[in-house]
Amino acid sequence: MSEEARWYVVHTYSGYENKVKANIEKIVENRKLHDQILEVTVPMQDVIEVKNGVKKKVQKKLFPGYVLLHMVMNDDVWYVVRNTRGVTGFVGPDSKQPVPLTEEEMRSMGIITDKDGVALDFEIGDTVTVTSGVWENTTGVIRHINTDKQTVTISVDMFGRETPVEIGFSDIKVRR
Repeated sequence: MSEEARWYVVHTYSGYENKVKANIEKIVENRKLHDQILEVTVPMQDVIEVKNGVKKKVQKKLFPGYVLLHMVMNDDVWYVVRNTRGVTGFVGPDSKQPVPLTEEEMRSMGIITDKDGVALDFEIGDTVTVTSGVWENTTGVIRHINTDKQTVTISVDMFGRETPVEIGFSDIKVRR
């Protein structure tokens, strides 16, 4: 079964997120499900807390009560996850048919990054404005993304012709 792995969300008892993560990871290890459940994560964020006049950087759960799973959905995996201690069910209109998150939803949460760990907030087809360099204030459409070189190739209108121009990731801004 060579289905594509997608991101799913499971609801847990409040405060059980890390226990559920550990339980699922242990099941993956014991049942050798590495090829079906690829990643289990409890998204965290750094927050500055002030207690008694002292600032302290702490990690808080981004989505209390939820755990994200990067997995290949099938009946066996669904059963294993659904019956993990602390899991109350998958998120979706019907717990038997969980709805995977879209890449856009994952990217907006900062979870999907490219293979080099660079989170991209643009994609092929987006219209961007160049923010610095020779092409500053030029508007173009992304035609190619090169994550190795951290550049995009955009099409710009020059003398009535579409011309490809390579620009660095940090020198563009997506037009929304």
